This record gives sequence, C-alpha cells and structure tokens, in this order.
Amino acid sequence: MYSVKSNEDFEQLSPFIIIGAGGGGEKFSNFPGVETAGFLDDSTDKQGKEFCGHIVGSDLKELVETTNSKSVAIMLPIGAEGAALKYAVQAIDLGQNVLTSFRSLPIEDNPSLLKFANQKGVEIKQISSRLDNIKKIMGVAPEKCTEVLPKITYEHKKPVIFVGGTSQECGKRTTTRRLGKLAKERGLNAIIISTDEMGLEKPTDINFRAGSLSVMDVPAVIMGTLKYMEENKNPDIIFVEGQSSLTERGNPHPKGLSASILFGAMPDAVVLCHRPNHPFREPVGIKTELNAIEAVEPTKVIALSINRRNAQDESLENIEEEFSLPTVDIHTESNGGIERLLDIVLEYVGENK
Repeated sequence: MYSVKSNEDFEQLSPFIIIGAGGGGEKFSNFPGVETAGFLDDSTDKQGKEFCGHIVGSDLKELVETTNSKSVAIMLPIGAEGAALKYAVQAIDLGQNVLTSFRSLPIEDNPSLLKFANQKGVEIKQISSRLDNIKKIMGVAPEKCTEVLPKITYEHKKPVIFVGGTSQECGKRTTTRRLGKLAKERGLNAIIISTDEMGLEKPTDINFRAGSLSVMDVPAVIMGTLKYMEENKNPDIIFVEGQSSLTERGNPHPKGLSASILFGAMPDAVVLCHRPNHPFREPVGIKTELNAIEAVEPTKVIALSINRRNAQDESLENIEEEFSLPTVDIHTESNGGIERLLDIVLEYVGENK
C-alpha cells in the first residue's frame, strides 16, 4: 500500500532531496529512476562539501526552496530514528512527498505520519523490505525487518581471543570457558563472552544467543559488548566464543553467523577447535577453516584445541607437526592441555602488544 516496489515509483516521486550523505544516500542516488536534486546531512564535516555531484546542505527548507525537488528521501541508518522522524515531519510540512527506509523509519510503526501526509496532500512511502516475497517463497516470514541495532564501530584496546571451530559441537564453548576460568585463577581480569543458548554456566561474564539476532546486527552487538566490558570492567584479556564454522558442510545456515561473530570480535588471535570423526557434523578440516579465518579477518590462528571424544587414538603430536601449531586436548590435559594453551595465548598477546 505504501511501499515502493519498482523503479517506476521512483520516477513518479523524483526529483529527490536525499537526507544522508553517506553509503545509503549514494546507493539510493544510483537507483534507476532516481533523479537527485540535492543532499542534506547533519554532519558539519560533510556540509558545504561536494558529494555525488552536489554540495551537501544543512537546511531542508532552503533546499526545497532552491531546487526542483518533489520528494525527500530519508536514507539514514538504524539508530537515527529521531532524526528521520524530524525530517519526515518537516518535509511533509513543506509540501514534499517522503520516501523512508524501513531501517530508520518504518511507516507501520509511525501511522501518524500517514495521517499528516494525507492532511497535507502528499505521499509517504518506504522502500520495502520485501518480506512479502519471503513469505511467498517460504510460507512464513517475520512481521518486520529483524535488523534493529545501530551499526557501531569500535576497536578494542585489550587483547581479544576468538575461539573458533571446524564445525558445531567441536569444543568451542568448553575451550572458551576453560581458558577464561584458568586466566581468572591466575589472577588476570579475564572476560568470557558467550554467544550460544547454553551459555549460562559460570564463569561466563555475559551471555547472549547470537543466533537470535540478524546477521547484520551480530558484529555490532559483539563490538558493543567489547566496548561495554572495556569501559566497565577494565579487563586484561577477553575471550569470545564463536559459533559453528566458516566451512562446515551439511549445514550451511550458521556460516554467516560464524563470520559475523568473527568480524565483530576483530581478534588479536584465534584458537581453533576440531573434533575428528565427528558423528553428526561434516567438518571439512583444520586447514580449510584456518585458511578461511585468516583470509576474511586480519588475525592469526595460534593454537589448536582437539576434541578426541570420537577419536581417542588421534595423535596430537602428528597434528601439531602437520600444521606447525601447538595442539592440545583440554579434556585429557594431553600435550599440555589447558595450561599450555593459555601459556601460548598469553605469550602471543604479550609479544604482539
């Protein structure tokens, strides 16, 4: 009813004043059917400078009066709902049609804007999330876009260790907690961040189920958690539990979740877990996962944690020699166990401060 679903809709609403001189604004200006009359942005660093062939303005009323615009397109990110609402009301009051992004100003959550637009004789529409097509394909769909968190960027200051794996149920949760517990016992202010639905047991410092979030929101919440812990707990080291794997076959659905946690953690180093002869998962293997991790994130795998539950005769020494990485079994303390693994982590972050 009020969703834009074709380029023809853009043509009817053009020319646009675009709110947001950033990635969203640039992308929108490049859509077929969009004619751009100008850009506006609240950032004083952008105002008065050229962006996509236009000088970025600071006053919507002035742009409306000095351009041939028919509509205002609000292309602001999640987290800018207040600014989006302000500009929508102002644009309608100035006699402009309004096009919103469902991310920053979903119309279904703001019915008063529809009434105001009707009173002023203008249209208000939004770029559709196209959940209607998802429902047609799958038979079910969320009621609204599940991407809701502000997209923060935060670079942690204390060492962060990501515990990844070659598959699900391969030892990530156990390795993360045992590393953090031993670090605490040694007197370090270690933080354990749990990301799975079974993360309630101590000594976890904070737990949330990353799989309950939009993959677009996961990096933000990981960065937000790191920021919160550094500002409130002053940790010496932070351990982040990964989920699933970047390369596991047979169940491709959690791969994006695994990558999102890794991207948000931006780890200084990675401990990689592997379960040989896994009875109900299909890991490709250590080398493939190691290469994938180091290819998509500028970090380094520094040690292997092997779960030998289904391969008790697997030689840790042979694995260590094959991959030239310290290799332990933290369940049996073989080849140094958790004590050696933590020593390796602390030595690495100490040398790379």
